Amino acid sequence: MPPTRSPDRRPRRVLVTGASGYVGGRLVPALEARGEPVRCLARNPRYLANRFSGRTEILAGDVLDPDSLVEALQGVDTAYYLVHSMGSKADFEEQDRLGAGNFARAARVRSVRRVIYLGGLIGDGELSPHLASRRDVGRILAAEGPPTLEFRASIIIGSGSLSFELLRSLVNKLPCMVTPRWVRTPAQPIAIDDVIAYLIHGLDLDLERSAVFEIGGPRRVTYGELMHEYARQVGVRRVMVPVPLLSPRLSSLWLGLVTPVYARVGRKLVTSLRNQTVVRDAAALDRFPVRPLDVREAIERALSEEDGAMARTRWSDAVSSGGGQPLWGGKRVGSRIVDRQQAMVEVGAERAFAPIERIGGTNGWYYANWLWVLRGSADLLLGGVGMRRGRPHPTELRHGDPLDFWRVEAVQPGRLLRLRAEMKVPGRAWLQFEVEPLKVGSRITQTAIFDPLGLGGLLYWYLLYPIHRLIFRGMLHGIVRRIDSAPARDPEPRAKRE
Repeated sequence: MPPTRSPDRRPRRVLVTGASGYVGGRLVPALEARGEPVRCLARNPRYLANRFSGRTEILAGDVLDPDSLVEALQGVDTAYYLVHSMGSKADFEEQDRLGAGNFARAARVRSVRRVIYLGGLIGDGELSPHLASRRDVGRILAAEGPPTLEFRASIIIGSGSLSFELLRSLVNKLPCMVTPRWVRTPAQPIAIDDVIAYLIHGLDLDLERSAVFEIGGPRRVTYGELMHEYARQVGVRRVMVPVPLLSPRLSSLWLGLVTPVYARVGRKLVTSLRNQTVVRDAAALDRFPVRPLDVREAIERALSEEDGAMARTRWSDAVSSGGGQPLWGGKRVGSRIVDRQQAMVEVGAERAFAPIERIGGTNGWYYANWLWVLRGSADLLLGGVGMRRGRPHPTELRHGDPLDFWRVEAVQPGRLLRLRAEMKVPGRAWLQFEVEPLKVGSRITQTAIFDPLGLGGLLYWYLLYPIHRLIFRGMLHGIVRRIDSAPARDPEPRAKRE
């Protein structure tokens, strides 16, 4: 974890460019937690308005517009340069060079003490346009601006990072992969938390002239080994058939078909995979108190952070913000498929929640109980837990309670119940109930969430979707019918279970 700021250290203004990006979006909260006065430069400040604390200043500006940098750099001690134009439809290499030159000159004029830049590890031989651009930006910042501290990193592993999302998309969708030669290229992945730690520690490094530090995890792995490790952790098997063909260029075109959501940036990124991105100078381990996580731990943490973000998400909001619910199949939210049902009732939230908290076990699932029993029997035959566990208490649920073939992952009396599936399914599944009080009555939102593993998971969801849709709709109607007959929860019995 980044260190806290010493109380006797003089306050300083820190500017972050690229705060809307993946690394910048993680860096700003870490700086805020350290007590640094932070200013962000953004082309669209409204995009960042609700992402950071109210103490952080957000200014409109663009590194391609030199005039907009004058106010942004006023009074700045340290500036983080995290801008990259790879997602642009234009010539990103030229835009990168122009932006870096503008920023470096403006920072020098404004007497900025140092610039901290995150670039990419570069290997031998001809560099891809992506890596060559990363190298050139570092050189321009160091040559034309204040002393520049450049960190060079390989693949960044973290929930939401482009490299990790590409990796996951390939492994999840392709049970058998024809792998070109670049899949055997060595890399030295690093966890996003370790990258942020290096960037934070860069504030305190004694730096009289520009310096470059190569950063990476403790182990070198190939891209193929990285995919195998991810597959192991999510519980799938993947077959990789190596071939001497498929250049990075052809692979990038193929990637656009398999993972279209990342097509534009992914195609540019994959052309870099022919270059080894490994640490050749380990000086960063001597100069900074950061001990990076191993690849296995980095992937574990990324998956854990993803589940934590999922737990904090109101899926009803996520579905609504996407332009409405499709007629069939659910809505894709990231890697997950989300299906939502809603009902309005003329009672308060506590009363509306009462039958939800009593669901399952001997109370049943309020619709087609025989189908639930049949599903439990099939689960037992597959080696799962089945429906035999029931529920530990007829009227109350607590975090961690078993509930037939579900597990209570979160419960807020009168408001929320989230169940995590423990039956055998080709993926991960959740069932969530939310009750929202209104001026008159309440709204019940029932959400089924499925994170499919591979093509088998997608087939499972879409083939059974008509049955699931029927069951979930009937279950919600059953909850509404039970509201009048189920008394509101008495808070006293909960204490008796202590």
